[in-house]
Amino acid sequence: MRDFSTSPLEMFASLWRNRSLVVALTKREVVGRYRGSFLGLFWSFVNPLFMLAVYTFVFSVVFKARWGEGSGSKTEFALVLFIGLIVFNLFAECFNRAPGLILSNVNYVKKVIFPLEILPFVTLGAAFFHTLISILVWMLAYMLFFGMPHVTIFYFPLIIIPLAFFILGTSWALSALGVYLRDVAQVIGLLTTVLMFLSPIFYPITAIPESYRIFIYANPLMPAIEQARNVMFFGKSPNWLMLGGYWVAMICVAWVGFVWFQKTRKGFADVI
Repeated sequence: MRDFSTSPLEMFASLWRNRSLVVALTKREVVGRYRGSFLGLFWSFVNPLFMLAVYTFVFSVVFKARWGEGSGSKTEFALVLFIGLIVFNLFAECFNRAPGLILSNVNYVKKVIFPLEILPFVTLGAAFFHTLISILVWMLAYMLFFGMPHVTIFYFPLIIIPLAFFILGTSWALSALGVYLRDVAQVIGLLTTVLMFLSPIFYPITAIPESYRIFIYANPLMPAIEQARNVMFFGKSPNWLMLGGYWVAMICVAWVGFVWFQKTRKGFADVI
């Protein structure tokens, strides 16, 4: 039986070797989602705008929520909230699909030469497309109400890349686990909802009582959301110590997930 490398370098080597296939499958993923719809890719603009409007109305109009360190305007709250949603939705789109990633591509499992390990890259690539659209919408709204964005916005890739490693690690682990344990998909749906409300998306961390903040700090999405908000809206440089630790931790998560995937993939064909 074929042995699959678990080297951390293999994560990147596989992506490079199969880059053309990843790009082709990602394009098919994005286009296929909107194929046959009247608005087509325009839905990628409509969806984030609609959800932003709903969340902003509920939290800033109904609950009268205001961002602690800002001016208190509804426009500011909407844009700060939107940043949190952009980061969270990137994670949630991949996280929710991860348990069924192999099960929904059974035809690839039977092909010995197909590199199954690239499937999380494809899902992440499609999610990144929607993230870029959302960022474009955010920047247009920011320029409309506040002028040119802060130059610190260029730090954003340094914040989102380690999150991508975390997404890949969890996708590899959950996609493999989902083959052997079908209940994982149900648990992940519940966990995604819990993570959304335990992430500082709708509120600043300072709004949480000190005794409960440990739950927020334990959330792997917290650094990405907080740092993205600081560099994009508040014009602050990243917390370099936190960001450095985040990079190391998320690369380790990616490697652990990759090792689990490579060790368990030999039995995929037998179970499916």
